[in-house]
Amino acid sequence: MAEAEFRANPDEEKDRNFITALARGLDVLRCFRPNETELTNHDISERTGLPKPTVSRLTHTLCKLDYLVADTRSGSYRLSAGVLQLGYGVLSGMEIGERAADAMRELGNGPNSYITCALAERHRMDVVYLAVQGSREEISLTMHVGSRLPLFRSAMGRSILAGMSARDREAVLADADRQDPDGQEGRHASVERALAEYKANGFCTGYGDWRPDVNAIAVPVYSLNGTRVYGLNVGGPAFHVKAKQLEQHYAPNLIRVAEALSCRPRH
Repeated sequence: MAEAEFRANPDEEKDRNFITALARGLDVLRCFRPNETELTNHDISERTGLPKPTVSRLTHTLCKLDYLVADTRSGSYRLSAGVLQLGYGVLSGMEIGERAADAMRELGNGPNSYITCALAERHRMDVVYLAVQGSREEISLTMHVGSRLPLFRSAMGRSILAGMSARDREAVLADADRQDPDGQEGRHASVERALAEYKANGFCTGYGDWRPDVNAIAVPVYSLNGTRVYGLNVGGPAFHVKAKQLEQHYAPNLIRVAEALSCRPRH
């Protein structure tokens, strides 16, 4: 059975401009997870729900385009440098990452050496890290550019949801409800919590929601043209990074930095 993130959206079938073959090719590339170097056609078929003959044609094409490399001995595939070129091309075009670099270093240089700071953007039902300022300690969160967090169960994700327009937020919720009807109640409660926290405090919290050993707070950041919403967070291992310190010391600086990066004050 296809995993939730690869299930077809009913709206796609109604969109005459939607190119299904292109979407399925991108689904193949998204099958690779952190710390996975190789997948077989069988692995990809199981994750996407696509028939094996279709997967075989897709992987063959992606190899020809230099986005996959085939291992003829094992029958497996790995991502090639072509994918990296695409990724770095996207990141290089995100001016927000460059503008945020100094501010993230400033946030990370506070009194707690275990603090990690990151900038992320939503991708479907996840948020993807675009930039990371690691902690000053050897023991820290193992997060890096490309790491994913759940949209509805992390401070970063909730801050992005809180920063969206009501129309965009409702569209995201509707899409998630179609993919996972059983989780509807929890998701809507998470969004309500995010909106209440952001209205009252100017930031969203995540204390053990994503992982029981991680505490974080986050705020939305907007692109200069106002069309994209990012999340900016500070956090770290719960044993060393306490909610009180995050809210009392780091939150004011986090809000100030978000306002500066967005070039507009919070309303």
